[in-house]
Amino acid sequence: MIRVRKIVRHLEETWLENGQDVQPRHRVAFVGVVIENPYPSTYVQDLVTLADELGEEIGSLIGPACVELLGDEVEAFGKAALVGIDGEVEHGSALIHNLRFGNVFRKAAGGTELLPAAEKVGLPGSPIDIPLKHKLDSKTRSHHQTVTLQVADVPRPREIFVICAASNAGRPLARLASFGAEVKGAS
Repeated sequence: MIRVRKIVRHLEETWLENGQDVQPRHRVAFVGVVIENPYPSTYVQDLVTLADELGEEIGSLIGPACVELLGDEVEAFGKAALVGIDGEVEHGSALIHNLRFGNVFRKAAGGTELLPAAEKVGLPGSPIDIPLKHKLDSKTRSHHQTVTLQVADVPRPREIFVICAASNAGRPLARLASFGAEVKGAS
């Protein structure tokens, strides 16, 4: 069972990019849960067993909520874990690189691709950059984007901040050619 300190919900909507109207409005939703690190401050060999037990519970708490907060069709998605300094990157990785976690978010978003991810250890207030990719085709270049989330008191030393992020579109004003459409020999 997870011990939750707080749930974070954040929605960004971009109306202008470089002086140009963004249509449709580019929306990015973040929903994260700040939990007590389930692993002690000492080395633990088996991280998978506990991650398997917690994955679906964490995914159910934030995955569908992220889709709901977006309030639009999900086109791109990603995930992240920010671990407090008394933990290690592997603690966050065990929780988010777990199909029991990912499948809940993927199903809620209507996706088929693996969720791109970021994980790191940080101090309270550290930003986390979350990569997003298209939910059905990770090679859709217009949807390759990175979004940043920062919460002033997260994570505390013995916490993990687990985040789902979703957008309703590719990058604002995306205009790069899709894979395969490039001119042969050009870079």
